[in-house]
Amino acid sequence: MKTTIKIFIIFTILLSFSCKRVPVKGKQDKIDTLKQKIKKPEKKYSSDYLLMATLWYQKSAEMRAIYYQTYNFAKTILLNKLPYADTLKRKAIVVDIDETVLDNSPFEAHCILSNTSYSRKEWETWVNKASAKALPGAVDFLNYAKYKDVETFYVSNRRKNLKQKTMQNLIDRGFPFVDSMHVLLRDSVSTKRYRRAKILKNYDILLYIGDNLTDFSEIYEDRDSLLAKNLVDKNIKSFGKDFLILPNPMYGEWEKPVFKNNMSISPEKKDSLRKAILDSY
Repeated sequence: MKTTIKIFIIFTILLSFSCKRVPVKGKQDKIDTLKQKIKKPEKKYSSDYLLMATLWYQKSAEMRAIYYQTYNFAKTILLNKLPYADTLKRKAIVVDIDETVLDNSPFEAHCILSNTSYSRKEWETWVNKASAKALPGAVDFLNYAKYKDVETFYVSNRRKNLKQKTMQNLIDRGFPFVDSMHVLLRDSVSTKRYRRAKILKNYDILLYIGDNLTDFSEIYEDRDSLLAKNLVDKNIKSFGKDFLILPNPMYGEWEKPVFKNNMSISPEKKDSLRKAILDSY
């Protein structure tokens, strides 16, 4: 009887051990693998914020009218200034290139349609096509200035490795004074002040034309929370006299203070800051 009881107790103990859950080797690894496979969908970059600005730039008759108006007015300014030009110096006009004489909106359209942002590589791919069209009124005005014995300098922040393709594009569109002396691209610094100063040594600059305030003066390079509006108000008499500004709602120096001068922040943060700065009722 005692032996039977002992056998029963041993059997019960063994049975209890066999009922315990034993971890399956590699089970946690399988769970971790499944978790990795079930990832949250990645957010796709969107350039849709550029859509209306680029569409307006490419398709609106108003955009063409503004360019024609500006370059027509440039002729009047030039005629008024010529009698008072410095006779000891040659006469010149300084223009920016991008969105001033050449239309790069197809590059912005590419960013929108491919859901990509600006990159130096993509930009250089576009520039090397040398296919940008001339903007309305630009070729006619600069050739008119040439007829009046006024030279054109193209001062742009395109990089020097793009010079040959840039010159090819300008020549193909019929622009005058396209040579190494008159096409001054960016070197080690982006500021245009030194290139303007170089021209001023031998030329009387009668007019500056651009789509960005820094095309006119270095005082607009550092924009604070006032977005340089105060500087424009302070120099109100220069506009329409020495400076002619053209419309570019797609990009420019005006973006930097909106993003607190940090262009490397995420697209989501940029979108948030764009909305935060809007004036609404």
